Amino acid sequence: MMHTRSHLLAALAATGFLFATAPAFAQASGCQEGQKILQERQGLIQQVNKLTNGGKNKQIDPRAACTIFTKLVSNGTTGEKWMTANKDWCQVPDQLIQSFAEDHKRSQQFKGQACGAAAKMAEMEKRAKQGQQQQGGPASKMGGGLTGTLSVPKGAL
Repeated sequence: MMHTRSHLLAALAATGFLFATAPAFAQASGCQEGQKILQERQGLIQQVNKLTNGGKNKQIDPRAACTIFTKLVSNGTTGEKWMTANKDWCQVPDQLIQSFAEDHKRSQQFKGQACGAAAKMAEMEKRAKQGQQQQGGPASKMGGGLTGTLSVPKGAL
C-alpha cells in the first residue's frame, strides 16, 4: 500500500500542474466544457486527498478508493477525448495533453489496484460470514447440528 501511496501523491502533483495551465485553454470561446472537466477532476482529487488524509493515512479503504478512482478514470476518458477534439480550437498545449494522458494512465492503474483490493475484501467478508453461519448458526445452538433438526427427548416429562 505504501508503493501505491507514493504513486498516488505523484499523480496528484502532476494533476496540480494541469490546473496551473488550465486557464490557458479554458478562456477561448466555446471551451468551457474543458474547464468543467478539469473542475470535476479537481474535486475528485480533493476527495482522494481526504481519503489519504494528505498522504498521512497508511490504511486506505479500498471500497471508497475504488469508487473515487472509477469516477476519476471516467473523468479522464472524457477529458482526453475533449482535449484531442478541441486541441486547436481551444489552444490546448501538447504538454498539457501529454501530462493529462499520463495522469489518466496512473488513475487507471490505481483504480485497478483499489477495486481489486475491494473485491478481495468483499470475498473475505463473504467467506467469514459463511463460516460464522456454519459454526454458530441457530441450528447448532438448538442442538441440531448442520441438519437443522431438533432432538426431542423421549419419555415422560
